[in-house]
Amino acid sequence: MATTKQPLWLRCEKKPHEHRSALTPTTAKTLLDAGFDVYVERDPQRIFDDAEFEAIGAKIVEHNSWPSAPHDVPIIGLKELPESDEPLPHTHIQFAHCYKQQGGWNDVLRRFAKGKGTLYDLEFLEDPVTKRRVAAFGFHAGFAGAAAGALAYAAQKEDGGKGVLKGLKPYPNEDAMVAEVSAALNKAGGAENVRVLVIGALGRCGSGAVDLFRKAGLKEENILKWDMAETAKGGPFQEILDVDIFVNCIYLSQPIPKFVTRDTMNAAGPERRLAVVVDVSCDTTNPHNPIPIYDINTTFPEPTVEVGGLDKRCTVISIDHLPTLLPREASEQFSTDLLPHLLTLPNRANEPVWTNAEKLFRQKLAEAAAEDKKLGIN
Repeated sequence: MATTKQPLWLRCEKKPHEHRSALTPTTAKTLLDAGFDVYVERDPQRIFDDAEFEAIGAKIVEHNSWPSAPHDVPIIGLKELPESDEPLPHTHIQFAHCYKQQGGWNDVLRRFAKGKGTLYDLEFLEDPVTKRRVAAFGFHAGFAGAAAGALAYAAQKEDGGKGVLKGLKPYPNEDAMVAEVSAALNKAGGAENVRVLVIGALGRCGSGAVDLFRKAGLKEENILKWDMAETAKGGPFQEILDVDIFVNCIYLSQPIPKFVTRDTMNAAGPERRLAVVVDVSCDTTNPHNPIPIYDINTTFPEPTVEVGGLDKRCTVISIDHLPTLLPREASEQFSTDLLPHLLTLPNRANEPVWTNAEKLFRQKLAEAAAEDKKLGIN
């Protein structure tokens, strides 16, 4: 593999039901044309066939073979690696979900410390001027989350109010998703009668949720759009209990008052309208989660979890990779946004997007080491 070109290795995704890709054949071709060597692992669950990458000149390598790649080859993926205590000597570009002290956060960082590798967390690749993420799946996360919430709401109307949504699967395109949601809502009493609240409506994620609800046929006046101004007074919020579907799209960066609790839900009595909560933000294990009514991540086969201890039924959707319901479109949008910064990888030591991300990584590495010392872990 000796080369003077900048290598980049697209690893397979090991998370079940994850069909998205950090690189697409389109963006990989641009990297190749710019002088990169692009290695693509075989991946039967990726939305793009191996042959699509092979056709544009990428070098196809064996499934999950990145651990044997030379240590100077950056490894790019999307979701976190499977749990392990194996050292990580490579540079990894991925979502690691370990900077906000999520469950197992120091276990993840300990692997990088042991292997002397580097993590560029995709969630924290930020424009140095605007401080906004350079690439995010937010719009498609909100769009897909709103769709899943609507389908869960419609399912609840079945079987005498005991219906449960099962077996979400990726859609070939947005039109197919909207058509299914519209049909389900109309069967459940009409989309025009559904009332929803989106918190974080001005962001990428929230705008995606609002867009789905509009396209599915909800009345504009039945789509409540909240952002920082509306939540400034602090929760819990009665307004959440007065809608059918609540979609949480906030970016949680600090402790905030709870949006809704079991106590407030029960206090509303039989008049409570809230039937489905979609926590697109999915801070399930974050100690400051403003929706402390559930404690597990749900899955595509089992998209909902019942909220226990309630007098009246409510379900939660807490899937942490919702955009994979629209895998091709979501991947193309994300990879295209990331592409200008991937092109600067050969000069990353002088690029603020990368240097700031590495600085944050070193800071979090030190926090994890301090936590380990406190716990007596060597």
